[in-house]
Amino acid sequence: MPFDFDNTPSRENTYSFKWQKYQGQDIIPAWVADTEFRCAQPILDALQAKVEHGNMGYVLPGQHTPANEAVVRWLKDKHDWQISAEWIVWMPGVVPAFNAACKAYCEPGDKVMVQTPNYPPLLAAPKLNNLERVDIGTVEVGGRHTLDFNELESQAADPKCKLLILCNPMNPVGSVLTQTELDQVAQICEQNNVLLCSDEIHCDLVLEPGCKHLPAGREAALRDNSVTLMAASKTFNVAGLGAAFAIIPNRKLRQQFTQATAGMVPWVNVLGLVATQAAFTQCDDWHRAQLDYLRGNRDRVFEVVNAVSGLRMLKPEATFLAWVDATELQVSSVQQWAENRGVGPSPGADFHASECFRINYGCSRAMLENILSRLAGNRASDR
Repeated sequence: MPFDFDNTPSRENTYSFKWQKYQGQDIIPAWVADTEFRCAQPILDALQAKVEHGNMGYVLPGQHTPANEAVVRWLKDKHDWQISAEWIVWMPGVVPAFNAACKAYCEPGDKVMVQTPNYPPLLAAPKLNNLERVDIGTVEVGGRHTLDFNELESQAADPKCKLLILCNPMNPVGSVLTQTELDQVAQICEQNNVLLCSDEIHCDLVLEPGCKHLPAGREAALRDNSVTLMAASKTFNVAGLGAAFAIIPNRKLRQQFTQATAGMVPWVNVLGLVATQAAFTQCDDWHRAQLDYLRGNRDRVFEVVNAVSGLRMLKPEATFLAWVDATELQVSSVQQWAENRGVGPSPGADFHASECFRINYGCSRAMLENILSRLAGNRASDR
């Protein structure tokens, strides 16, 4: 079945978070990490059926058997991970989930290691929970970004470091941890009694041939020492429905996590459950087609950005996000430079890398070509 990713619905005047920022300006929003694509039809059909039923009363996520079975099915089929449904803790997003992890597994004054650069809510989580953030940088090795393992090993030795939060695939740099790298993470965590919270919301968006996502909780060395966060939201563009989940195999860790959310975190809404169920059971073909489309977009971004004087990027292995190093522009604000050219990326300063910016290429080819043309200094009159 053919899927049309070229015809995307207009989001102007829809109160879209991404589009509101530059409303009324000739600046194309290329920042927030949601795509411009129309949702897969089975998801829309499932939502419509629920709406037509007409009752939106309480639904306890743990009792929504079809959604839980869909998660079990997806992880087994896509990631070779056989989980038990009881390991699933539903959350309204990964942001409240890693904040819950901070609260569940740390005491005020403890330290939380965070891979950087990283997206703003994750960087903010330790301080919000009265914890000290310790940044673990990324380094370029062999044409890709990876964790600074020397720094990780050094910082993890501090007894006050209780938790490591990382993104895999990494946001914004787009790397997918290899088996060797994940083994190193597991070894360091185990040796230093550090718990891992792995934000894997982009795990179903691996674009590079030969790369494979490895869920943290699937690893024997991490099974009882990790919280794995996932969602259908990025892959299937249903982020506005607020449905994510933590996979926590260890019963004690799961209880601590659940207790940390008690009375503060609402249940996932029923439409989010319905969308997740449909995405993980009826949209495999759409998912494969989207990956092909995004792969073409990624390759085009890589080609054009690296041809613009002063810009440089490595090819991301996953996500629909390009991390652009603009150091060589030698301007006072790389964000202002991009906006002056009519493109609104995510500011690198928000990721603690002010010399960079992040471009979202989860859009139609026409929109992407306009973005790239503007970055290259050829501003078009239409969008």
